[in-house]
Amino acid sequence: MKTDELVSLLAADTLPVPRRAASRRLVMALLVGVPLALILMQLEYGVRRDLVQVMFWPMFWMKLLVPISLGVAGFVVLQRLARPGAKVGRSWIGMAAPVLMLWAMAIVSYLMAPEDRRSDMVWGHTWRTCVFSIAEISVPVFVAALVALRSLAPTRPAWAGAIAGAMSGASGAAVYALHCPELTAPFLAIWYVAGMALPMVVGALLGPRVLRW
Repeated sequence: MKTDELVSLLAADTLPVPRRAASRRLVMALLVGVPLALILMQLEYGVRRDLVQVMFWPMFWMKLLVPISLGVAGFVVLQRLARPGAKVGRSWIGMAAPVLMLWAMAIVSYLMAPEDRRSDMVWGHTWRTCVFSIAEISVPVFVAALVALRSLAPTRPAWAGAIAGAMSGASGAAVYALHCPELTAPFLAIWYVAGMALPMVVGALLGPRVLRW
């Protein structure tokens, strides 16, 4: 059999991939994972009782919008990593920008605060549990994202797993913000970022095994 004939035979039963298949499957993963993360947060921790009151405080929205921005940027990067040959380009900047902005705000607020308040701004009351709470709440989105990626074709599985973890960690942080009592920029810059980074590390380690073709 000639090479051309073999190629034609192998390609005979192939079907075109639907447009935006990666985006649609990752959106579906979020639609499944985020509600489950909300249920998990409510069962494990509960929404803070003064949520309506703190919604009028700017730092509450900063605590919410930073992980949401990171999650959206992670989604953009991930749906490109899920397609062979797609370039990520400058989308990485969108992931770095919210974190850099939060770190800058944390440094300024820390330096401007009285010395006797700086320790509380960094450690808060929940530093021992914050990182792992965010990671725990991110699990439903993380699993759903990996399932979606397995049905796609990421050619860089370690990176795809890492960004799936980053998107999941950001989702977990946004959901956990509805419970968390901490509202200082230094606390968020250290412990929230660490909580979002933990699923990213796990995703980078699992990606080559779970997402391998």
